[in-house]
Amino acid sequence: MNHTNTLKKVAIVGYNRIPFARANTAYTEVGNQQMMTAALDGLVTQYNLKGKLIGEVAGGAVIKHTYDNNLMRECVLQTTLDPATPACDLQQACDTGIESAIYIANKIALGQIECGIAGGVDSISDIPMAVSDKLRRILLHVRNAKSITEKIKFFLKIRPGDLAPLVPKNEEVQTGLSMGGHTEITAKHYKISREDQDNFALKSHLNMAKAYDDGFFDDMITPFNGLDRDNNLRKDSTLEKLARLKPAFDKINGTLTAGNSTPLTDGASCVLLASEEWAKEQGLPILAYITFAEIAAIEYVKNQQNLLLAPLFAVSNMLDKAGLTLQDFDYYEIHEAFAAQVLATLKIWESPELSTQIGLSKTLGAIDREKLNVKGSSLAAAHPFAATGGRIIGVMAKLLNEKGSGRGLISICAAGGQGVTMIIEK
Repeated sequence: MNHTNTLKKVAIVGYNRIPFARANTAYTEVGNQQMMTAALDGLVTQYNLKGKLIGEVAGGAVIKHTYDNNLMRECVLQTTLDPATPACDLQQACDTGIESAIYIANKIALGQIECGIAGGVDSISDIPMAVSDKLRRILLHVRNAKSITEKIKFFLKIRPGDLAPLVPKNEEVQTGLSMGGHTEITAKHYKISREDQDNFALKSHLNMAKAYDDGFFDDMITPFNGLDRDNNLRKDSTLEKLARLKPAFDKINGTLTAGNSTPLTDGASCVLLASEEWAKEQGLPILAYITFAEIAAIEYVKNQQNLLLAPLFAVSNMLDKAGLTLQDFDYYEIHEAFAAQVLATLKIWESPELSTQIGLSKTLGAIDREKLNVKGSSLAAAHPFAATGGRIIGVMAKLLNEKGSGRGLISICAAGGQGVTMIIEK
């Protein structure tokens, strides 16, 4: 067996997604498998992958039913990829899409595979709902009963209240607070004003609306279920309209609203990664390269204001390893879970006092905000948890490919006080 210590460069070759839809709108009647399959099919068609054997497909969903087990493999089998293409499910909350890309990229870098697809999908419209413990126990007894009489005896124990479904709660297990609840604390602690949040949200919508009008997304999105663009996008949004919205989490003193926070969302995305050799053999363009990635976690139970700020540490560690400063980038893509969370990140980067307070070893400094989320981001497109990473990687790769050179930084926060970052270069 030949051994080599040479790592292969990992190229971003393609991208695709379906339009993102606010929960309980366009995708109410479809689930994770249909959405992920549609995103993969679009990628297969666009990059002439029909019948091709891909090294591996990796991805997953943050929220899925038991029948979504082995989700990515089932989706592969519904596409025209060679059915011998292996697949696996991964999950790390909102980091799922980009962590899947890191997983595939590492296999390519090590020479284990020549190409792979990373993806992510989430359906909030098709959210799993459990039954009460009492009803579950009764149904188990019914299933094991030996006679009709015995089954009826157990059925008669059911009361109307037992039939109420248990809807999953959108909250952190360790604190009982939702992400929005935590981010309200973030906004207050770091003094992020409602006006600044609304201004930031408006810019996201206007940037994305212009990108659509300019045709930037034309080769990035496969129409699905009646949508050809994200239905959360508000081209006609104004500061006056945003200012009229009521607080969504802290009803009395809150600054987070439906306008400066991402809504619950359905959608799917994927990216095609490959070695340079495979891309050239297939006649596919090399859009950019993944060069560094970093994951970090943060304590957020005692410091509840910091739930979504773990990327601060991931970025700092990654820059040290890359020998770069925060200012050495042509574009920045920071996932906009909430306007307040992005603004807090920027404020901490700029402030020696806040950098020390949160535990960073140094102050990274300010960035040129005109290079940040230049095509709009999650506040405009919305945020199907596991699908956001693929959307952002695709946008960054296209930006760098169109520019012809340069470097981009990606930062995504996630539940559980975690965050993942990546450097992409052309």
